[in-house]
Amino acid sequence: MEIASIGQALPRYLIQAEHERPETMRDLATLLYQISLASKAIARELGRAALTGTLGMTGEVNVQGELVKKLDVLANEIIVEALEDSGLVSTIVSEELDEPLYLEKAGERAKYVVCLDPVDGSSNIDVNGIVGTFFSIRDRKGQGPDQLAADVLQPGTAQVAAGYVMYGPSTVFVYTARDGLHAFTLDPTLGEFLLSQEGIRIPARGKTYSVNEGNFHRWHPYTRRLVEHLRTIDKATDRPYSLRYTGSMVADLHRTLLEGGLFLYPADVDDPKKPTGKLRLLYEAAPAALVVEQAGGRASTGTEQILEIQPTSPHQRVPLIIGSPEDVALAEDFYQERR
Repeated sequence: MEIASIGQALPRYLIQAEHERPETMRDLATLLYQISLASKAIARELGRAALTGTLGMTGEVNVQGELVKKLDVLANEIIVEALEDSGLVSTIVSEELDEPLYLEKAGERAKYVVCLDPVDGSSNIDVNGIVGTFFSIRDRKGQGPDQLAADVLQPGTAQVAAGYVMYGPSTVFVYTARDGLHAFTLDPTLGEFLLSQEGIRIPARGKTYSVNEGNFHRWHPYTRRLVEHLRTIDKATDRPYSLRYTGSMVADLHRTLLEGGLFLYPADVDDPKKPTGKLRLLYEAAPAALVVEQAGGRASTGTEQILEIQPTSPHQRVPLIIGSPEDVALAEDFYQERR
């Protein structure tokens, strides 16, 4: 794709991509634009939540056994409506839906499956912290509601596009359609996403790591040894690394992409409900992995590449080690007992 000018509006950027790759981007560009429209609406609702009574819990519990926040529900409704209006989506998998949603009115043009986490890091909402939206787009494989497994249970390698939106001091829309990684920042005076970074590349190695160290004594021994290694002073290897953790995967992932380093969400050996980690494969780990790998990074469980995992259920959980290629390789050395 030709190099675009910083400040170019997302619609024009997508039209240019569609012109250069008509066989793959014709409908995909429309779908990405619909997701960007939904993210504008979500950003608006987040910004005024304290004034509209949409902070706090609904009193319900989702399929993962987690308390549901009002903004989780609202954001899910916004993005599901936008996807349905596109006419391009047959099935939606969401953290806020117990089962995959098959869109009965979807026609033959509905050739995509979208997996999403409407509000990632929602524990930050009530304290005005950074949150985000993850999305993953795959080609539709089956036909009809009886073929949902073929549509939904596809490995990360099947993604045709993925990305996230970060709602912070500015709202940033980051996506890849397997053509590199691009970021757009919402200009509130224009109401439009403008290109702010094109062809993002992650440093080969970083100086920070992101993990909830409050769970240190619940981790497997190899995770503890890795983190102890990262925080041990050794000038020859430019250690220790600095700890940076916000409690929002989107925020920590975005910093890691730009500055390098590691984000970890390891398995918890003390929690029988999460024997293989907490992050959901289809709509958190897989889109994050495609995003980072398109920027030259890597994503792993420590023993297996995230994009190669074959899902077995819509809300399947996995551990995640993601970031700079040299840092992920270092982590795998500990997980596979080479160090």
